[in-house]
Amino acid sequence: MSIAKVKFIDLTASASSLNAVLYNFIDLKGFHPVQAREIVEKVRGLTSFVADNPCQPLLAELEEIETKYEIKLPNIETREEEYTFNEIYDFLNELKEKLSSEIELIKKLEEHNYKYKDALIQVQNIENLDIALDDLFACEYINIRFGRLPNDSVEKLRFFQNKPFVFKSFNHDNNNSWCMYFTTDEYKREVDNIFSSLFFERIFIPDFVHGTPKDAVGALNAEIENTQKMIESYQADIKSMIVECNPKLSHIKGELLFLNRIYEAKKYVVGLGDKLSISGFVQEEDVEEFKKAFENIEDVEIEVNDAYSDRRFQPPTKLKNGWFSKPFSMFVEMYGLPSYGEIDPTPFVAITYALLFGMMFGDLGQGLLLILFGFLLLKYKKMQLGAIGIRVGISSAIFGFLYGSFFGMEEFLTPVYTQVLGLAGKPIHVMDSEFTMTILIVAIALGALFIVIAMLLNMITLLKKKHYVELFASHNGVAGLILYGFILVGAALQLGLGTSIFNIFTIIGFVGIPVILIFLKEPLERLYHKEKMFPNGFGGFFAEGFFELFEIVLSYATNTMSFLRVGGFILVHAGLMFVVMTLMEMVGNSGWLVLIIGNLFVMGLEGLIVSIQVLRLQFYELFSRYYEGNGIAFNAVNQ
Repeated sequence: MSIAKVKFIDLTASASSLNAVLYNFIDLKGFHPVQAREIVEKVRGLTSFVADNPCQPLLAELEEIETKYEIKLPNIETREEEYTFNEIYDFLNELKEKLSSEIELIKKLEEHNYKYKDALIQVQNIENLDIALDDLFACEYINIRFGRLPNDSVEKLRFFQNKPFVFKSFNHDNNNSWCMYFTTDEYKREVDNIFSSLFFERIFIPDFVHGTPKDAVGALNAEIENTQKMIESYQADIKSMIVECNPKLSHIKGELLFLNRIYEAKKYVVGLGDKLSISGFVQEEDVEEFKKAFENIEDVEIEVNDAYSDRRFQPPTKLKNGWFSKPFSMFVEMYGLPSYGEIDPTPFVAITYALLFGMMFGDLGQGLLLILFGFLLLKYKKMQLGAIGIRVGISSAIFGFLYGSFFGMEEFLTPVYTQVLGLAGKPIHVMDSEFTMTILIVAIALGALFIVIAMLLNMITLLKKKHYVELFASHNGVAGLILYGFILVGAALQLGLGTSIFNIFTIIGFVGIPVILIFLKEPLERLYHKEKMFPNGFGGFFAEGFFELFEIVLSYATNTMSFLRVGGFILVHAGLMFVVMTLMEMVGNSGWLVLIIGNLFVMGLEGLIVSIQVLRLQFYELFSRYYEGNGIAFNAVNQ
């Protein structure tokens, strides 16, 4: 339950060994490399091996072919370089051209078939006519148009009923009416304009169609069938072409995937004359494995140093937590990772989050149901939120048992306490008005305890960083802990035992001195670093420091009182379930349905609100006292 210890690695070799080094480098696991630009920008004379990556556009073209032609190529790398980039480029272009030409032919044939099918529908509409189509279209004084008209446009034809045309609708579907109209040669243009304005789509009868409509139906069916056979033939050619090229495409993809990683790895390589170097971080236990990865290259030298040996680079952070606290690292990462060498707050977050959630959402039945939901979410959706749900569900079930609450039934567990455990009743009576003040006091006391622990964690961090002035003089350091602790102890003794520890001497020692130290923290910091204490004059410092001190003292009270919400939500949860139980009694026989729906509603609504409120307490009341979250994540080359 800490931050993994890392070492800083410097690998050097001759520039001639670049490919050999990179071949091994891309297979490394657990290595966090430093990008070359971070080093080159800070040191003159160094160069970077970064170059344009020719693999990316070729992989993009290959992906386009896979998607367009539904090819599934394996994502398996191959290190056998059989083809040059120019050969791959030429092959892919040639393949795309061949496939595109086949596709174009298929598209043209499909367009023809689409037109033939439309024409077939129209010819079938006049199949009963015993007249040759050639004669029908050869009329000298009559012009005939076949096509389709939108259904809503058919209704609009009544506005043109005085115009010289005859309209005939054969049948219609959901969108269009299949129809024809004819008019005289004199009014052809006018009538055509009318139908065009109504979005009439003309359908032409192909030139190869002759004879009566019955003959035309046979000719069109034959042509449609022949065209479909040609389409299928071209589709078979495409499949055959793809099958033939598949082995070569698979090899090319494997080669490109491998070379792409090689080119991407070059961004970590720094050059100096005839030498190259790669720098980065590796976990302490993986150092020997890192060395073994390059032992087959003669001129490679590996230097292992402490994480902070090169101050130009901030060591990355990798969290290592146990079973219970590991899922809660998600919340820590939301705020920001701890810097290397700081305290990992995840265990503290896990314990306090589960504890506070359980207190605010205490119900044995709902807690068990939350465990089930979390398990299903983790197993089938692989969501970290499910793992958190299991843990807070356990806490909810434990507190629910102490409250004696089972799906809102407050007396359901009473026999367990009286008959099994031999107690007088359940330990905590949430619904008892005389117990309300106790709940609120416990909530405040728990909050105060968490704040004190947060201060202690901050002091440990400051000690590790050797920030001694801030350790002793900050409001979250020794001075703040003495001030806050004295007020807490004094208030507890005064309210609990009626004993007062407040007098002139204790106030001067435990309030006055800490307040002065907190007030003078920044000047003392400057004095410690041998700088002028008041560079802008004492007056300006006093005015600014006074209001900052007032805000700090006020924050002690507000942060502590903020934990009242814990007690508040304990009462709210019990109150909501009391409403559910009341409704259940009112509806009679359907009460079981109200109980189920009510419990699900409370779990959904209050569960979400409680989750947010506990997270808020973590971020605002606790993290603000001991945690900054300025670390960078440990990102290995191969996770």
